This record gives sequence, structure tokens and C-alpha cells, in this order.
Amino acid sequence: MRYILLIYRDDKWWDGLSVQDRGKIFQDAVEYSEGFRAKGVYLGGDPLEPISTATTVRMKDGKALLTDGPFAETKEQLAGYTMVEAKDLDEALAFATRHPLVKAGLSIEVRPVRVGPPK
Repeated sequence: MRYILLIYRDDKWWDGLSVQDRGKIFQDAVEYSEGFRAKGVYLGGDPLEPISTATTVRMKDGKALLTDGPFAETKEQLAGYTMVEAKDLDEALAFATRHPLVKAGLSIEVRPVRVGPPK
């Protein structure tokens, strides 16, 4: 089954880190993903640009309403994702629990990917 690991971070915290610390965390995450590739369970993933580059699209009265930034005002913002193939939720949670980004202080939301129409 496919699972998406949604990676969240506090941008203020991230921006407060040194360039060297951010580079180390990023490199650790890349190396961890390489392990997924070696196991044949990596389906894709990428970091996202900062929330300052986000635009939210909604419909209001039949017209598109564009708003700068993310839809939700929260401390943590979506920073990236990894898609993996796992035998079950426990395996997907184990991938997230061992992820260097979690160890660095970021959060990872694990969700199964639905196949087909809603039930």
C-alpha cells in the first residue's frame, strides 16, 4: 500500500538554524531516502519552497479567489513529502519514526494514499 509522509516544520525555527545545520539536516534526509530507494519502496518526494511562495485558490461566488500564503494559519507548515510503499501502517510509521527530519524536530504526518473513488 502507498503512504505519503507529509513533512511539517516551523519556518521560524528553520530560519533560525545556521546554514550548516540546515544543510546537515537536508543531507541526512536525502541519505535516508536513498535507503528507501535501495529497498525499492521509494515512490517519490520533494521539499517544498517556503510558505512565502504559496498561493491558496478558493472559489467564491463562482470566481477564483487567490490568497497569498497557505490556507491555514498554523505554527508548522507543509515543507515536503515522501511517498513510500509499505506493507501496512506499522511499517509506514516505522519509516517516519526513524526519519532524520523527525529526529531534527520536524513533524511527519503519515497517511495512506487512496486508490480509486471515495467510498
